[in-house]
Amino acid sequence: MRENGYLSGSNLERVLRAGRFAVTGELGPPQSADGSVIREKAALLQGACDAVNITDNQTAIVRMSSIGAGTIVVQEGLEPVIQMTCRDRNRLAIQSDLLGAYALGMRNVLALSGDHQTFGNHPAAKNVHDIDSVQLVQVIADMRDKGVFQCGEAFKGQEPRFFVGAAAAPFAHPLDFRPYRLAKKVNAGANFIQTQLIYDIEAFKGYMEKVRKLGLHEKVYILAGVGPLKSPAMARYMRDNVPGMLIPDAIMERMSAAGAPWAGKEELSKEDKKARSQAWREEGIKITIELIQQLRAIEGVAGVHIMAIEWEEAVRPIVEGAGLLPRPVLEPAA
Repeated sequence: MRENGYLSGSNLERVLRAGRFAVTGELGPPQSADGSVIREKAALLQGACDAVNITDNQTAIVRMSSIGAGTIVVQEGLEPVIQMTCRDRNRLAIQSDLLGAYALGMRNVLALSGDHQTFGNHPAAKNVHDIDSVQLVQVIADMRDKGVFQCGEAFKGQEPRFFVGAAAAPFAHPLDFRPYRLAKKVNAGANFIQTQLIYDIEAFKGYMEKVRKLGLHEKVYILAGVGPLKSPAMARYMRDNVPGMLIPDAIMERMSAAGAPWAGKEELSKEDKKARSQAWREEGIKITIELIQQLRAIEGVAGVHIMAIEWEEAVRPIVEGAGLLPRPVLEPAA
C-alpha cells in the first residue's frame, strides 16, 4: 500500500488508511428495472456503512447490473463497491465496464470469479472466464498504477483509479492452501479483502495466524464477513450445503432455542409463526453483534463486511449494537 497519497480517494480507502475499523454492507439489485428498490435499500444503509457492495448477478441469477445499480447508489450519496465477475465478461468487456463505472463516480471494485451459471436461472448459459479472479485483480491494479490496458497499450487520457478488492474463503478446501491463495491476490494488487461468512471464531483465529505469519495483514486490509441468520433452517442449510461454511453447534443450538416457546405445537397460528420468526431474527442479530466484537480483537482484522442478504433492515441494528456508530466522516484528499 502506498504511504503517500491515496490510490483512489474513496471513502472506504480513507477510513481504512486512517486506521478506523471499517464497515461495509451489501445491497442486492432487484430482478427488475425498478430503480426505487435501490433507493429504498440505500436509505436503510445510509450512515451505517462506509461503503456497500453491489452484487453482480449474484447466485448467477439475472438482476439489475452492478454498475447500473451503483450509479443510483452514488446519486443517493452512498459509496458503492461494484462487483465484477469473470463469469459473464471477457477482458474487453471487463475493461470497458470499468472505464464506464469510474466515469460514473465509482471508486471501489471487488474482483470475483462469480457463482457458476448452473446455480442460477439460466443454467444453459455459457460462462466466459477469459481471465480468473487473480488476473482480474492484476488487470485493475495495472489500469490504475501503470495506466495500461491488459494488452499493455497505454490509456489515451484518464486512467480509472479504483480501490481494488478481492474475496477470500478461509475454510474452503484445501485448507492449507487458503493463506497462499490470499497471498496471490495480494501480490496481484488487492488493497482490501472481504472474507466468506465467519461463524467459527476459533477456526478463523487459526487462519489469521497463518495470514500473519506470511505478513499479509500488513499488506492488505482484511474485512471479515459476517451475516445474521434468519432461522435454524437457514443455519442448517448453510452448514450442510455451502462449501467452506463452518457453523459451530453452539450457534445452531442458540438459533433453535430462540424458537423453543413455539416448539411442540401441532399447528401454529399466523401470529405465532410471525412471533417465532421475529425471535429467530433477533437471536441472529445478537449472534452477529457478538461475532463482530470477537473479530475486532483479532490482530489483522481491519473491519467487517456485513452480508444481510435481502435483509438490509438488519444492518443498522447490528452496527449500532456492535458499538460502531456513528461511522467516521473523513475529508477527501486534497
